[in-house]
Amino acid sequence: MAITDILSTKDIESALSSCQAADSFNYKSFFSMVGLSSKTPDQIKKVFGILDQDKSGFIEEEELQLFLKNFSSSARVLTAAETKAFLAAGDTDGDGKIGVEEFQSLVQA
Repeated sequence: MAITDILSTKDIESALSSCQAADSFNYKSFFSMVGLSSKTPDQIKKVFGILDQDKSGFIEEEELQLFLKNFSSSARVLTAAETKAFLAAGDTDGDGKIGVEEFQSLVQA
């Protein structure tokens, strides 16, 4: 499954263009712009499955750093500060990674 099966290419391009500069990524505005905030829990789970590159059931720090690349191969890598802030926001149980329920809560926050 491709991310464009769930999200529109136009919304993806718009969301990516809003955070091209280093340290300009804001997960809340990104989720909203890309249209993920308005998706069903099942659709959000499918997006989680795409982001979970190693299929471990979690999105770890390395996968978060490459978060934007899941939307476009030409997108930038998140900075260390952006990655840590994103992880801190999503990791509610403190295990150092984001599970599917945590991801759903983060998207719908």
